Amino acid sequence: MRREQLNLFLFDGDYISQTYRGTGWLVRFVADFLEQFFHLPVAGPLIVALILTAIGWAAFKICRRFMGMWPSLAVGLLFFAWSFLREMGNLYQTRYTLVVLGFLLLLLLALQFRKAWLQAVAAVVFLAAGAWALGTPYHKDYGKLWNVPKLDYERIIGLDVECVRENWDKVLELSKVDLYMEEASYCYNLAHAMKGNLGETLLDHSQNHHLTLLFPVSSERAVFSNTLAGEAWFQLGDMTVAEQSAITSLQASPRHTGARFLVRLARVNLISGEDAAATKYLDILSKTLFYGKWARSRMPGHQDESVRAELARARARMMRRDFVHHSDNPRAVLHELLKADPGNRAAREYLLCFDLMGYNLDGFIEDYVPDKIKGHLYNEAILIWLSQHDRLNPEEVARFGVDMSEVDRMNRFGRNPNAFRNTYWYYYLMAMQEAQR
Repeated sequence: MRREQLNLFLFDGDYISQTYRGTGWLVRFVADFLEQFFHLPVAGPLIVALILTAIGWAAFKICRRFMGMWPSLAVGLLFFAWSFLREMGNLYQTRYTLVVLGFLLLLLLALQFRKAWLQAVAAVVFLAAGAWALGTPYHKDYGKLWNVPKLDYERIIGLDVECVRENWDKVLELSKVDLYMEEASYCYNLAHAMKGNLGETLLDHSQNHHLTLLFPVSSERAVFSNTLAGEAWFQLGDMTVAEQSAITSLQASPRHTGARFLVRLARVNLISGEDAAATKYLDILSKTLFYGKWARSRMPGHQDESVRAELARARARMMRRDFVHHSDNPRAVLHELLKADPGNRAAREYLLCFDLMGYNLDGFIEDYVPDKIKGHLYNEAILIWLSQHDRLNPEEVARFGVDMSEVDRMNRFGRNPNAFRNTYWYYYLMAMQEAQR
């Protein structure tokens, strides 16, 4: 699905005639057409399996003209395995695998002639034509001759895909295996924030301070990180940074296209009330196979009641004050989001957790509203702050809505910290010990 998101195929005559011309036009056309199916759970894997199997079959049939059964079968399997490993690259595109298949099929076709000299002539003619229609089977920027599967990276791509689908339960299911990578923790945090329990679960997963909460958008970061950055900001209601993320990712993607980014730009502009800009993106998407119906249902003037209600809910989270800001100052942006919508629970969770991950307890106390949100990490941070200010007494504890049993629990932590590793007390203690070294 990740590859489908970075691709774009329009059923439009002008687009096809302008895009698919020059060397390699045929294979680029076929690859883009096929990749639009990659997000389908059955069709996508089936297409890839058929392409790889066809490569192995074609290599076997060619070798069978000159070698025995078993050596030919070995060569066919090697071609299959090689093509499979080539597909493991992050930016590798299907077109280069199709080029290999195309050349093998052309060579196999040439071998159908009975006379050797005709086979040689046909091979030269067919391969020359293939060089024009198919292009090269290798590109230094988009892939190596082979790659080693990176299973952890594949799992992170899976998390990213489920975030795009807003399938938060699936994100949490995939997060049961802690990958100890910032991108994985980012997806985990976003899913729990959308479920409304980030303050309960944050430290049940590996974290890299506040860096795993909100990613900045920057041209200096990888496309994958910039793309992920927009997911949280969009859900929180910051359309400015969400749009910046989509545009930056669009510009840095392999071919400067991508259905995922156009969908995000369309949604952002619809929510922001920029109907003219939204119409531009929706018009492009309306010419695609799988986004056409979605785009047409959101065209200004053609929206039904459910679409208008969806946009109204999203607009309620938007900032009321128009100011120039960047994603490298998350706390200020989160404050503006909460001014616009004090009921924005996800933004409040992110603000409080951002304070805690930066050891900013004074800021946390300023931002914490007892009757707005609960979470055991928040209670633990409150008790630390009260202890630091010599205010750890029943009256103050009750004022913050913390049960006195939490004080007993903190006393037990003091006697055996290692038994409370997923608490904010342990996180804060480790940070203070590190600062003293």
